[in-house]
Amino acid sequence: MMNRLKPIARSLHLRFLDSPLATRLAPTCSLQLALNQVTRSSLSTTTTTAPTLSSLSYHGSCNFSFPWTHHRFFFSSKPSSVLELVSANDWSQGLELELEKCSPTLTHETVLYVLRRLDKNPQKASCFFTWVSEKPWFVPSSLVYSLIVRILANKDTMKQFWVTLRVMKEKGFYLDEETCMTISMYFKKEKMESDRVALNHFYHRMLEENAMQGVAKKVVGIVSASEWGDEVVNGLENLEIQLSDNFVIRVLKELRTQPSKAFEFFHWAGKQSGFEHNTITYNAIARVLARTDSIGEFWSILEEMKSVGHEVDIDTYVKISRQFRKSRMMEDSVKLYELMMDSSYKPSDQDCVILLKSISECDLPDLNLVYRVAKKYESTGHTLSKAIYDSIHRSLTSSGKFNEAEKIVQTMRNAGYEPDNITYSQLVFGLCKARRLEEACNVLEEMESSGCIPDIKTWTILIKGHCDAKEIDKALLYFAKMAEKGCDADADLLDVLVDGFLGQNRVDGAYKLLVEVVSTCRISPWQATFKNLIERLLGVGKLEEAFDLLRLMKTHNYPPYPEPFVSHISKFGTVEDAAELLKALSMKKYPSVAAYLNVFESFFREGRLYEAKDLLYKCPHHIRQDSKITELFSSNKSHAAAN
Repeated sequence: MMNRLKPIARSLHLRFLDSPLATRLAPTCSLQLALNQVTRSSLSTTTTTAPTLSSLSYHGSCNFSFPWTHHRFFFSSKPSSVLELVSANDWSQGLELELEKCSPTLTHETVLYVLRRLDKNPQKASCFFTWVSEKPWFVPSSLVYSLIVRILANKDTMKQFWVTLRVMKEKGFYLDEETCMTISMYFKKEKMESDRVALNHFYHRMLEENAMQGVAKKVVGIVSASEWGDEVVNGLENLEIQLSDNFVIRVLKELRTQPSKAFEFFHWAGKQSGFEHNTITYNAIARVLARTDSIGEFWSILEEMKSVGHEVDIDTYVKISRQFRKSRMMEDSVKLYELMMDSSYKPSDQDCVILLKSISECDLPDLNLVYRVAKKYESTGHTLSKAIYDSIHRSLTSSGKFNEAEKIVQTMRNAGYEPDNITYSQLVFGLCKARRLEEACNVLEEMESSGCIPDIKTWTILIKGHCDAKEIDKALLYFAKMAEKGCDADADLLDVLVDGFLGQNRVDGAYKLLVEVVSTCRISPWQATFKNLIERLLGVGKLEEAFDLLRLMKTHNYPPYPEPFVSHISKFGTVEDAAELLKALSMKKYPSVAAYLNVFESFFREGRLYEAKDLLYKCPHHIRQDSKITELFSSNKSHAAAN
């Protein structure tokens, strides 16, 4: 492939350049020297050895200083000790005897913690759950059952999955909609269609047979009908509800889109005689309130939980943290992470990496948040991994803090981790973002001199940086260089280059690039790349070129994409264009009746009745005689006569 890619990269570079390159790349320099050239800072560089990360503190000016002299270390808490015991041993009678000794510490939250950490080992999770669920001192909940059935929804543990689901129902717990959908999506992905259908039947039958569901719906109806007040309270009291953990959780889930009303119901339930909130219901309301519009209530609930001796369980943490990151509530994500790291149910190393990565992906990463996460992680006795160093480094380079990024790289080296493609790629990304393109190019040369060969991702970042800066000519130059270095292009890089051309309204150039790269290098473009380019070609009247791409899509086994063609041809095209479209859409001998209907209806909407008739005469006999087609033409003929 490389022999094919080199000449095409060169020819593309020559063919599509609007102007010759005026400058050449600067000579390469070492990584540290390049970083020093990029930015000058007031930071002292007199230290001969890099500090450990724990000695770095953020002071809001993007500078790091070194005020700390020692750590506080926290050793394994009881939940983590139980997890270690279960994880490190095969399931046996001896293990069960050891677990019996831990029974006073096996709280609801601890069981959730252990199961969460065993989610990649469904067989062991099944053994642990079976053992603990048989103990008289353990009180299960719908939260525990929902977690274990999610874990057991695996090809290797389907027998345990169905047994657990049946027991869950028999004990009066219900499968919530979110869990059902998650498992159903997994079954669909794994092509386990019979299990997916059976699960949906089970879920709907469970709702029909569970009398509690009807009462919960009535409660939700009363609470949702008006603002909280005497009317709502009286309506609830008239129902004479038998409150339980399971019932309260169900109502809260139904009110998840109305967090303020869920909050009111939660406190009303806690005041009812014979019912008292526990860790299960507190965690349930916390999940509901973890939203932008109810964040104040969320933190007040966590304070209340703490005051009565309850903690956020690990499953709740994972779900809320995901929601916060999705909503870009990074300050709250970090605050919750700090709270959990001080609890008995500490997030995993991977949770730390995910959080740091999410912060780094913000347009302007908050370095104070990065520092807080790293400090909290280290303060609990952990040693930073390569993935965590990379996440910190990414935030610094994305923020343009290259001198500080260099210090992190040196700290990482001292910890035994050499810079790799990830490290260098992040530096290239940051330099390109800062429009320091020449320095970014130098980094690739420095990589090679240090024995780290740039991969396709590194090249793509560099080329995209030039495209974003509207330096398409240089982007093509580095595309050619990449080929000469023996690195194969892929669909991601092709999409970047196409977008680069389109960003400068060079639609014809984008088309020629895609066609030649695909035909020469055997790259299969993304479906989205085809669609985007087709729309842009039609937007400038390049119908024939768009048809070429439509046919090319078929050769790459993508489904037809008729929408923009139908709209364009019905407004500006001819009958011959419409016939050509129908031919291009055909996967067999003829396209479907629906495809013909779509084209005819579009012509009618544009008032082009005669063109529609001409097209009909060119259609196969079975299309002209189709009842839907004849009905469409009859109704439009009557409408035209009436007008």
